[in-house]
Amino acid sequence: MAKVPQFSIVIPCYNYGHWLARAVNSVLAQDGDDWDLLVIDDGSTDDTSQAARELQARHPGRLRFLSQPNRGVGAARNRGLDDTQGDYLIFLDADDELAPGALAAYRGLLAQSPEVDLLAGAHQTITPDGRAKYCQVGDLPRDRRKRLAKYLFGKALHFTGSAVAFRRAALAGRRYPEQMPSTEDIPVFAYLLAHGEIRTTAEIVAIAHRHPGSMRRDAARARAAAAALIEEVFRPDLMPTWALCYRGRYQAQRQLSLFRLCYRAGDYRQAADHYRQALRAKPLVALGRWSYLGKYLWLCCRRPWARMPAPKQ
Repeated sequence: MAKVPQFSIVIPCYNYGHWLARAVNSVLAQDGDDWDLLVIDDGSTDDTSQAARELQARHPGRLRFLSQPNRGVGAARNRGLDDTQGDYLIFLDADDELAPGALAAYRGLLAQSPEVDLLAGAHQTITPDGRAKYCQVGDLPRDRRKRLAKYLFGKALHFTGSAVAFRRAALAGRRYPEQMPSTEDIPVFAYLLAHGEIRTTAEIVAIAHRHPGSMRRDAARARAAAAALIEEVFRPDLMPTWALCYRGRYQAQRQLSLFRLCYRAGDYRQAADHYRQALRAKPLVALGRWSYLGKYLWLCCRRPWARMPAPKQ
């Protein structure tokens, strides 16, 4: 019987065939023989399948390749969870890279804390003009209430999907929501912060490349996912009772984030609607953000349509 690997690395890919070789090569460059690699084509319409098969032929026995109809990144990650066996899973975005020595850094954490639920490292972002920025996870409070609040509200805990390793048993209780077009990882991180044991390292374990087509900057997807995100983060069957009291505050914060996105994009009607939804969810949170309040008042004064009632939810 083949030995179960310590790490299973899953690369879901949708129309990022031109980036796939870079991601795969970053995995193949890792040391050790305690990992396997699975590439999943999530119904791409570009050359993803061809690129994956060429990589598979070039590196026989080093990676597996699966294809499925397009179902979204959450479904692709869940497929990777079901079709691998490693004790820990790393979901590497197809446009990102594992940093050199990433698996060695994770092994170091596991040597100190075996069977921890989430391993998280620093990451480096690369902008389209080549500028690099180093980003740590941040200081993690021991108290689970404090660390969940710090993640949801403080913007002081920075997890990115390519820079973490999940214990398989921990994901059994909180799979990725498949109905969400983006931000599908936030409910998973929230769940593990509320329930699990987490260890972090300041070492860079992933390199995230920003580019115009990146899902992270897609405002339309963020708006579409907003309602589902709040429902998934605060599912009463998955989250402890003490965490549910954060819902109103979090809903207001998400609406303010969408207000900022829409305002910057010049979509003032949508921006005004999101600010009013934030007001309804948690008035003190919305009114306490003075810069947002000023922009909203400007819209009300200069744009007659901004005074229209917000649409019913």
